[in-house]
Amino acid sequence: MAKNNILQDIIFRSRNMKLNSKKLREKSGGVYINQYVDIGGIQQWITIRGDNPNNPILLFVHGGPGSPYTMFNPLISYWEEHFTLVQWDQRGSGKTFSENGKEGSGTLTFDKLARDGIELVEYLCSTLDQKKIILMGSSLGSLIGMMMIKERPDLFYAYVGTDQNSPDPNHETYDVQRKALLESKDKKGVNLLESMGRNPQYWSREDFDKLNQHLVKSIDQVPNMIMDLVLPSVISSPDYSIKNIINMFKGMNFSLDCLYDELTTFDIEERLGFNFEVPVFIFHGDNDILTPTKLAEAYYNRIQSSHKEFSLIKNAGHLACFANPDQFYNELIQRVLPFTRV
Repeated sequence: MAKNNILQDIIFRSRNMKLNSKKLREKSGGVYINQYVDIGGIQQWITIRGDNPNNPILLFVHGGPGSPYTMFNPLISYWEEHFTLVQWDQRGSGKTFSENGKEGSGTLTFDKLARDGIELVEYLCSTLDQKKIILMGSSLGSLIGMMMIKERPDLFYAYVGTDQNSPDPNHETYDVQRKALLESKDKKGVNLLESMGRNPQYWSREDFDKLNQHLVKSIDQVPNMIMDLVLPSVISSPDYSIKNIINMFKGMNFSLDCLYDELTTFDIEERLGFNFEVPVFIFHGDNDILTPTKLAEAYYNRIQSSHKEFSLIKNAGHLACFANPDQFYNELIQRVLPFTRV
């Protein structure tokens, strides 16, 4: 999907959802829920949307840290024909952060987020009378999602990873990102990255933020995750007020503050390994420089599970499922959906 088409589609679908929200809620047989749920001892925001509550549940575990995907609901509303889509503003994120603030959010850790996620899955299965769900982990959420399926494989039909975080023992991400900055002729970005060095464990929080700003600006061959996806989606979202948007960015800063040290030292091989008890699918943007495509494919090649499949999402970088939602949807239907019918 071209950049201009994505922007037009986001605006059109957001307006359409807002105009028809009441009609959708009343739609016979459908499920349309926006509410806070007590998860992990605090109120956490979820949306549940689908044409048929008997369809398999697809839970998004968003990235960031602290970057909710609820804003993208209009862009993928047509997925609701085959899946019951669940968006979850994690502890420290989005409307969950708006409701609880810093003090109410407690101390964020990967383990705590994974425990919250498992509790949410149990709630969803109970509420919608289903035994298992599909989990889709995106970016940072790919780590949290994999922790969840390692802990409770019995709750999941399959794991779908996108923007997949992967082992990088040789720090090849450095080379991918340096090349991208060089190609975009961002001398300041190149100098910054070179001064930071290859190993993220030694990066400062401040430099990490600056580097990401340079990297996002360098993305021009595929839809830009900020300018083409996040900003138009959140501004046009029928679910986000100005206050919600402000609190969303506050939550992102809070979450990164809490998780930064753990994020930059997270040992994927040690904490997640390569053996999984559920089918594993990785659908990755073909031009992702934030979680490099070649590392995701290398990780996939080492994964051991009862079934696994890999697919490149065309003309997509980070946030591949929203950059090319049509192909991603087709991959889900053709590859993943059959495993919910076994």
